[in-house]
Amino acid sequence: MPDSTEHKPAVTLVLAGHDPSGGAGIHADIESIRSLGGYAATVITATTCQDTRNVQSIHPVNANDLIAQARAILDDMPVAAIKIGLLASIENIEAIHTLLTDYSHLPVVLDPILRAGGGKPLSSEAMVDAICTLLLPYTTVITPNTQELVQLSPTADSDSARCQHLIEQGCRYVMVTGAHADTQDVTNTLYGSHGEIQRKSWPRLPGEYHGSGCTFASACAAFLAQGADICNAVEMAQKFTWSSLEQAYQLGHGQYLPNRFFWSKT
Repeated sequence: MPDSTEHKPAVTLVLAGHDPSGGAGIHADIESIRSLGGYAATVITATTCQDTRNVQSIHPVNANDLIAQARAILDDMPVAAIKIGLLASIENIEAIHTLLTDYSHLPVVLDPILRAGGGKPLSSEAMVDAICTLLLPYTTVITPNTQELVQLSPTADSDSARCQHLIEQGCRYVMVTGAHADTQDVTNTLYGSHGEIQRKSWPRLPGEYHGSGCTFASACAAFLAQGADICNAVEMAQKFTWSSLEQAYQLGHGQYLPNRFFWSKT
């Protein structure tokens, strides 16, 4: 039997969709968290039909099954953070809301997956409203790209105002990723209740990537689970994500897939 006093990896509970291509969703979360020395306990929120080009269809899991699986893990394992990805239905959002109310002490990273990389919408306006109303008050950091930020705060007239709107709805931090912005470099900005906290720019890589947002959000969760503060967590997650994309590979006919074990020589 192994020594019970040996170091154990920090556990992150991941609630996300299944991507058969392995580029995004639950595969991306598991790979990122394990690559960073953590342990991923997973609950699938939806099955999908998709490839490296786009999403064809989404099939939400039963909300009662989702909550039962999540509670089983939370009752059994020392979960140190929660990462939320594709939600797929209002019923799933409501179920996760009840879960978060009982575990409000845990840091929560919310990746608002509102549109597929290929352009297909993945969330309705009603689901966006439910996310803002039911999940943001329990969210430590939400990680929208610039397009998702506009969908979450459609009446605001700047990124700063949009982030402040989300913070006023309850989340502690907003981390805006700039991969979809029309800029020479990719600039990612962290906002808190008093405005901008941190801004980091990275060389824009050629091509398009499948699962970059999932990689970044789950990396943030892994670092928070290991005790990092928010500034260090998002900075280290950016470095990990950029390196994963720099060494990505194209296995299908669409977007490149991040190499989340870029550090391994095997």
